[in-house]
Amino acid sequence: MASRRTVFRMIAIQRVLVKYGLDDIIKKTHLLRPLRFLFYLAPRRRDSSAPLGERIRLALEELGPIFVKFGQALSTRRDLLPTDIADELAKLQDAVPPFPAAEAVAIIEGAYGETVDRVFERFDQEPLAAASIAQVHTARLKTGHEVIVKVLRPGVRTQIESDLAVLRAIAGLADRYWEHGKRLRPLEIVDEYEHTILDELDLMREAANAAQLKRNFQGSDMLYVPDVHWEYCRPEVLVQERIYGTPISDMETLLKAGTNIQVLAENGVEIFFTQVFRHNFFHADMHPGNIFVITTDPERPKYAAVDFGIVGTLSPEDQRYLAQNFLAFFDRDYHRIAKLHLESGWVPASTRVDQLETAVRTVCEPIFNKPLSEISFAQVLMRLFRVAQRFNVEIQPQMILLHKTLFNIEGLGRQLYPQLDLWKTAHPVLKRWMDEQIGARAVLKDFRENLPQLRDALRELPAIIQYLGEQVSEGQMNAGSQPPDLRQIQEQLATQQQQRYWLTIAATAIVSGMLVLTSGSLPELAWPLLAAGALAAFAARP
Repeated sequence: MASRRTVFRMIAIQRVLVKYGLDDIIKKTHLLRPLRFLFYLAPRRRDSSAPLGERIRLALEELGPIFVKFGQALSTRRDLLPTDIADELAKLQDAVPPFPAAEAVAIIEGAYGETVDRVFERFDQEPLAAASIAQVHTARLKTGHEVIVKVLRPGVRTQIESDLAVLRAIAGLADRYWEHGKRLRPLEIVDEYEHTILDELDLMREAANAAQLKRNFQGSDMLYVPDVHWEYCRPEVLVQERIYGTPISDMETLLKAGTNIQVLAENGVEIFFTQVFRHNFFHADMHPGNIFVITTDPERPKYAAVDFGIVGTLSPEDQRYLAQNFLAFFDRDYHRIAKLHLESGWVPASTRVDQLETAVRTVCEPIFNKPLSEISFAQVLMRLFRVAQRFNVEIQPQMILLHKTLFNIEGLGRQLYPQLDLWKTAHPVLKRWMDEQIGARAVLKDFRENLPQLRDALRELPAIIQYLGEQVSEGQMNAGSQPPDLRQIQEQLATQQQQRYWLTIAATAIVSGMLVLTSGSLPELAWPLLAAGALAAFAARP
């Protein structure tokens, strides 16, 4: 049963909706219908003749961080929303009302234990930007570095925890009473979201995310990540290099600067797939308010990212499954997609592959060879969702962040360059990653990773033999017996020998194959090497 605080929060949400003339949302929401009598306890205080988009934006702002983030995500989907509503929701990206500067100063001074004048050479009271979780001020360090100072909103944790309790209560009702509740796993989705948004409340974690992303793209000509000034970072305060760029939503300025928009859009897709598959560490809050463009060289524009509070990772199994699905999709191999869903256990084992294949083909085939301007992945996803209902596909909560990020990327790409060819841009990145996972590079990588284990095993072998010899000579062990410990040692040694055997064969084949493939003038050298390798492998066999 929902707690008293949760019930009060649900009532407060309804009051806000009524205040801004959004009663129909409650009337059409079955879970909230029992409380509709409260309409009469919360008379409207705003003229409902005001534009709908404005009323929705103001309601989301008043409802708090979780609802603001929902509006931010929607704002990138202009293909799904009327223009006036999309324009209003876009204001949530970087125009959330700030909290008083005096409160920000108090939080900073409480974190450092000294005044801002002693910490900074200059601290600007006027906020540069305000968001749902925190707001940003500009400053200059005593060293002369220009920085931004990010400060958590006061009381934000209490408000988020209250909203999470509401989400959990609604998810619990859906899980219990909704016919699709068990399959869609709403409680697990709320758990995943709770983990994500609570992580945002620790700015030290955000600093660590920024540092990791910067290492991943060190030397890149596509993405720049600002430096973190660690000595000034606290859980409630983040100090980071200030960057100067054009907001990605400011197309007029980008075009005036002569920015190559096609290159910019294609780089955005490559950055996304590189983060997800090569680095397995992706920025998962890529709405337009968090992305800038450096146009020092307009023909080679460079992204600059900020706000690293939400990042995503995938397990190796999910990575491979996702990459194989993408590649099968790009190759229009719908049979492979159907088999992958069965192999992953995401659909019941009794599902007929041919029926699932036909359903996926029906949804996906119409969108090929079309520019982004003629494709709506949101609509495709909705059609796939209906397919999922038919075949009882289980929702995977760990994929929610990835889906959200992919939607953001599509929304940005649609704004930047509607003629973008997603398939042409993404396919080479995925092929390269798959080659690294199962090709020659992967085998060499495994070989290098196993070498320390082989070395350690060889170092320990003389001591093991000496110990066993002493045990036999002292009569504590019968030479003909095999106690459990000895059998375990023998099994481990056999396994290591087996690994060394196959690693030797693999390494020999790779080296020889590379010589043959890369130099047609050296076949006479490759064959002796292959033979020598085979002899070495034979000698190393268990």
